[in-house]
Amino acid sequence: MHAEQRERLILDAIAGTGFISYRDLEARLDASPATIRRDLTRLEEAGHILRVHGGAKLPDRPQSLAGTPFVQSITQHLPAKRAIGRAAAALCAPGEGIMVDGGTTTLQMCQHLDGKDLQVLTNSLHIVNALLPQVGTRVLLPSGTVFREQNIVLAPTGEDSMPRFHAPKLFMGAAAVGLQGVMQPDVILVAAERRLIDRAETVILLVDSSKFRLSSGAIVCGLDEVDVLVTDPGIPDDMRAVLDAKAVRLIIAKTD
Repeated sequence: MHAEQRERLILDAIAGTGFISYRDLEARLDASPATIRRDLTRLEEAGHILRVHGGAKLPDRPQSLAGTPFVQSITQHLPAKRAIGRAAAALCAPGEGIMVDGGTTTLQMCQHLDGKDLQVLTNSLHIVNALLPQVGTRVLLPSGTVFREQNIVLAPTGEDSMPRFHAPKLFMGAAAVGLQGVMQPDVILVAAERRLIDRAETVILLVDSSKFRLSSGAIVCGLDEVDVLVTDPGIPDDMRAVLDAKAVRLIIAKTD
């Protein structure tokens, strides 16, 4: 098992309860105690965990998330995000259930969902507000803590916060996409998105092409877990080749 895979498993395990013991990690991972200690050291140096007596826990943090604040991010690359949102909405069949993760690109789907009579599970209050005027759209929310800067509801304590809802499609964004996979800047976001991925049949990633030029963050999933990627014409040629090799369906959304 590669170090990146172990780190993702460690983050998922800690995100479930906020703490995990060394003994539990040794039972979960196919690795020696020395290897696990090195993995924990890297994660702690990156600020994702805090090593404590007997194991590791999530770091104490204020009610905000790492990364660009929503009000700043929503104005960046807006024409591309609008085109991506329109193309993503066209993938929705009338009357089906979908999951839409919070983000400034997924938000651009909302205006194009009116009249499709969808059931939408989302953790984004921005998306809730955009969908509420649509009479035929039913909206579901998980329980949890509201992170004000992103206006998103997250519950790192686990599955109990999620409605009993299964949807064939998950639409999600990312802070960065690279050879390592799909990345986010905050471990709480990673845990929340993993719970959504585990419920989905089809994972649809919405990212503008600037996200391919970034390469840091906690890994949410590998590219082999992504079924469809919607982006703009600025995607680098080498990334097109990688996606093709991974059998990821690529949709290029052109701006007006």
